Amino acid sequence: MAYGLLLLRLVAGGTMFGHGAQKLFGWFGGGGIRGTAGFFGSVGFRAPVAMAVLAGLGEAGGLLFAAGFLTPLASLGIAVVMLTAIGVVHWSKGFWNTAGGYEFNLLLLTVAIAVAGTGPGRFSVDRALGWDDNISGAWWALGVVAAAASISFVTLNVLRRRERLHTATAA
Repeated sequence: MAYGLLLLRLVAGGTMFGHGAQKLFGWFGGGGIRGTAGFFGSVGFRAPVAMAVLAGLGEAGGLLFAAGFLTPLASLGIAVVMLTAIGVVHWSKGFWNTAGGYEFNLLLLTVAIAVAGTGPGRFSVDRALGWDDNISGAWWALGVVAAAASISFVTLNVLRRRERLHTATAA
């Protein structure tokens, strides 16, 4: 099990870090802060630069996830970004990633929550520090889900402009 968790953390965490580096630094073909802020502005976020930085940091936290360090916090960062991405971009496109759907985001979200619940495993910084028994388990996974859902809800409903509904009046 320890090798499986290590592989899962390295691949998922490395993938998340890559996405964060695209947003923060423009690495790997990303837009950097300015390009990412432009995207966030285009989908209605009130403070697009701040949102770009926060999303980038949440994803760059994949390094913590890969290392198994502060695993519930790293899992929370991933979960918030994935839930928010699903809500803003992917939900309306259905499940399958080939159509721009939420399939990939749901997979990363699930991995983050599962690792918060199981713990990072034997090959992790949390284990080396003796923390892994104290910061993992079903309650930690549930806490990540609840906190991520709450943060994402606020992000989607408070930090974003809502389009005004235009209704035609009957004459």
